[in-house]
Amino acid sequence: MCKCGNYGKDENSDVRSGDAGEMPQYIGTKIIYARPFDENDFNALKCNEMVENSRKGYLVRYADGYESWSPADVFEKAYRPCDAMNFGLAIEAMKMGKKVARRGWNGKGIFIEIQNPDKNSKMTSSYIFIDTTGLQTDNPDAPKSRVPWLASQTDMLSDDWVIVE
Repeated sequence: MCKCGNYGKDENSDVRSGDAGEMPQYIGTKIIYARPFDENDFNALKCNEMVENSRKGYLVRYADGYESWSPADVFEKAYRPCDAMNFGLAIEAMKMGKKVARRGWNGKGIFIEIQNPDKNSKMTSSYIFIDTTGLQTDNPDAPKSRVPWLASQTDMLSDDWVIVE
């Protein structure tokens, strides 16, 4: 057992045995690339090692190029495809600088993103705006603008948010 003196109530406590009150909670959100990949295939790829009773899982590639393997049940609880995000994940993607849209929105080229104030801005706080300047030219009468946007209840409860490249 790993023993660590400064994190538990008792200097000799096992760091894994504490209750929730002893340790702060964390939640993580990151965008990764992943595909289904058996554990044996990953071990063979990384270290020429085979595991008895290989488990189903995912090969995960992070933005810095680091690769790891995650069991399917753990992975599927932690990640959702970027083409089926809920509104909370869409907000997190926007905080990372991504543009997002609802798959069901009318008109191609509509998206929302975060506007952060800069030295030339009269705004003092970040806000979300909708950009319709990219609407297809097949409807020349469609409004093309960039204005502050508020989510409807339907938008907030939908799971069809996608990242727009």
